[in-house]
Amino acid sequence: MSLTLKSMSAKNRTVSGALGGLLGLVGMSAVAGILVTAAVAPAVALSGMAATNTINVFDSLPEYLSIDRLSQKSNIYASSNPEDPVGTRQLLASFYEQNRVEVASDAISQFAKDAAIAGEDPRFMEHGGVDIQSSFNGAVQTLAGGDTRGGSSITQQYVKNVLIQKCEVMTDADEAKACYKDATIPTADRKLREMRLAIGLEKKYEKADILRGYLNIAGYGGTVYGIEAAASYYFNTTALNLTLPQAASLVAIVNNPVKFQLDRPDSETNGAANGYADNKFRRDYILNEMLKYDKITRADYDAAVAAPIEPVITVPSTGCQTAGGSAYFCDYVTKILKSDPTFGADAETRLANFQRGGFDVYTTLDLELQVAAETSLNKYVPKSYPGWDVGGIVSSVKVGTGEVLAMAQNKDYSQAEQPSGSNFTSINYNTDYATGGSAGFQPGSTYKVFTLAEWLKEGHALTERVDSRVKSDWGTFQDSCLGPQSYGTTFAPRNDGGEGGPNESALHSTTRSINTGFVGMAKKLDLCGIKNTAEAFDVHAADGGALGQNASSLIGTNYIAPLTMAVAFAGIANNGTTCTPIVIRSMIGSDGAELTVPKSTCTQSVSPEVAAGMQYAMATTTTGGGTASASGARTSPRVPIIGKTGTTDKAKDTWMSGASSKVATVVGVVNVRGDSKNQRFTTLNGVTASLVRHYVWPDVMSVANAKYGGDDFPEATSSVINAVAVPVPDVRGKSMADARSTIQAAGFFFVDGGVTSSELPAGTVANTDPAGGSSSTRGSSITAYSSDGTGVTIPTVIGKSEADARSTLTAAPYGFTVAKTEQITTDKAQDGNVVAVQPGEGTASRPGDTVTIVIGKYTVPKTPETDKKNE
Repeated sequence: MSLTLKSMSAKNRTVSGALGGLLGLVGMSAVAGILVTAAVAPAVALSGMAATNTINVFDSLPEYLSIDRLSQKSNIYASSNPEDPVGTRQLLASFYEQNRVEVASDAISQFAKDAAIAGEDPRFMEHGGVDIQSSFNGAVQTLAGGDTRGGSSITQQYVKNVLIQKCEVMTDADEAKACYKDATIPTADRKLREMRLAIGLEKKYEKADILRGYLNIAGYGGTVYGIEAAASYYFNTTALNLTLPQAASLVAIVNNPVKFQLDRPDSETNGAANGYADNKFRRDYILNEMLKYDKITRADYDAAVAAPIEPVITVPSTGCQTAGGSAYFCDYVTKILKSDPTFGADAETRLANFQRGGFDVYTTLDLELQVAAETSLNKYVPKSYPGWDVGGIVSSVKVGTGEVLAMAQNKDYSQAEQPSGSNFTSINYNTDYATGGSAGFQPGSTYKVFTLAEWLKEGHALTERVDSRVKSDWGTFQDSCLGPQSYGTTFAPRNDGGEGGPNESALHSTTRSINTGFVGMAKKLDLCGIKNTAEAFDVHAADGGALGQNASSLIGTNYIAPLTMAVAFAGIANNGTTCTPIVIRSMIGSDGAELTVPKSTCTQSVSPEVAAGMQYAMATTTTGGGTASASGARTSPRVPIIGKTGTTDKAKDTWMSGASSKVATVVGVVNVRGDSKNQRFTTLNGVTASLVRHYVWPDVMSVANAKYGGDDFPEATSSVINAVAVPVPDVRGKSMADARSTIQAAGFFFVDGGVTSSELPAGTVANTDPAGGSSSTRGSSITAYSSDGTGVTIPTVIGKSEADARSTLTAAPYGFTVAKTEQITTDKAQDGNVVAVQPGEGTASRPGDTVTIVIGKYTVPKTPETDKKNE
């Protein structure tokens, strides 16, 4: 509803009309002008100005009174259906400096309207903005040097409240203080100004609108403003449904809020023990005035006076602590409202706008996912644990929009900086320091996805292999930003459980989260490039500092907010397009108009081809022997999902991060501060702590899958999956050192296969597997065997007679054991001679090995003639 009073288009009240009743009261005597001047403008009278001049002052008034919007309560809502956010909304919290809900005239009880007029301004419907009788009495006391007494009309009181409201919205403390002084300290000048503005107001607006404005702007004690908020706070009802005694009690409060308010039951003068005596005295006075002016019947009066005052104090939702398990999300929303330039030039202005604006903020929170997250955390992660400050975390983001769908943690929300009790915290574990007070957590191996992205960006394939041996010194890493980096023995990662071989592929390293596999990949990449790729997915340090790019960062040592990782995983699932997080879907002003809210910014982090390769690899983690298979198996309904687990040193923090094509979720069990526990050897509510993630993540994603579904991810291309096949160099006869260099230069992983018998010089390469001249995928292992110098090769014996062949093979230096087989031949010349030998001629062998010779056995070929002879 608009806060501006409706214009009186149908009437044009003149100054003479406004003052007609006033002049009639004092007659047409010679002192009439002076009395009017004294009553309406005491300062003018004192200066000797004639009455006619005073009328001229009123004629120069503006035609309307400019009224800024009233401070109203703002609300934050969540919903269970994004298609119908209003219909399925649930209030999370309200914020206000003045607890006010402005309502229309027809939403206010007639009892309240009549009580206000009878108790505050009985001639309201007759005068033109100033009641001369009451104002004259007040002016006389002022001129006499006494205290200025009451007597202001409802219109004057409304004007005074509007002027005070103008002070409320000032952000400069000194200006606000001066404004309050000018608007509240009783002086003749202030009274004159109020009168002039009241008359101007009455010339422009209807009486009903002025009365509505008065009831909506008036203070009812403390931070309660307006008749609707007062009805709710004091009697748990609405302004429309107020009973007669309730309405009179509320109007009584307006006269002196501190004295008559009903929320101090222990008050000696106006408390529960004496039936709220002060308020009752004023209430009954108002009821008597209502009877006097025929607003109520005698029966109504008698019943109302006899009714006890029984307040039902209903404290409004104020602040995020009222949002229950959604409190941390609510807190994040308020931080956005304070920090985003969309809502004002600076933080102070933004907060003031929100607390005074009467906004309805509809957030992106999905109540169904949020309840699932809260329920699962409550089930598996206790709020406190002896000797361990354990944290449980869930962040869910909608793929393709950046909308935050769920945000939960295992603690109870507190707005105190240092709350009492280990179950409380004011820190939002899901967000950055600037928006929640958390410095973030190490994401562990979930961070490896950015090395995977850089690997594919640089043209490497998933099946390409690297040197993945455990090492005490990994040597030098390339860094185009900082120059080559060496870490010596300070960086010597191991693989959990001893998994991983010496020559792992990028695919298997992802499936099994093999540390040394990813370090081996990084050796072929640029550390700065890996960092830049992470930043392309909107990854940043939670404390606002620079993102680390040393070798240890490859396996997740940066401190990052869980929400940031959820956004990144949503970007991977969104075919490489990352959308910044948003929490406000829409925002409605007090006038019903939709306001501008921050929008998500979506950028292409990696190409769709690279993203498809990442999805292909990350999908393997959720099935079979993948590290995330436990989460995959427990998720139902099952849709295509990708995932990556993370475990920091000594299982201090454990993570499960993953996504469907619709929703990305990050779940963590972390050490918040102080001494940590090794989660592999710690039990939380009957479940090994390191496995809790594989219960919570499926709980949340099962709800997400059922609600949002999930599509197949795009197929990865063959070039992304399959490593390029390149020729294996022939290094036979080379030294092992030269062979290593040649094989590695060709892009292969060199393996020393040890010594084998060969006729080649001792120490040289006897052969390789695969053999030189064949093809193999880049990065794969080539095993080279060194000659011991004692080997021999199978000599040439084909074509020789059996006797000669045996003689040759058994003679020195061969000494072979000879075996024989026969083979039918139609070539008479081969009869009795060697037609083949196994192993083949020239094959390396050891003296004494068995050699098989194949002897030809002649058979006459079949012809028509031979067939006839056989008949």
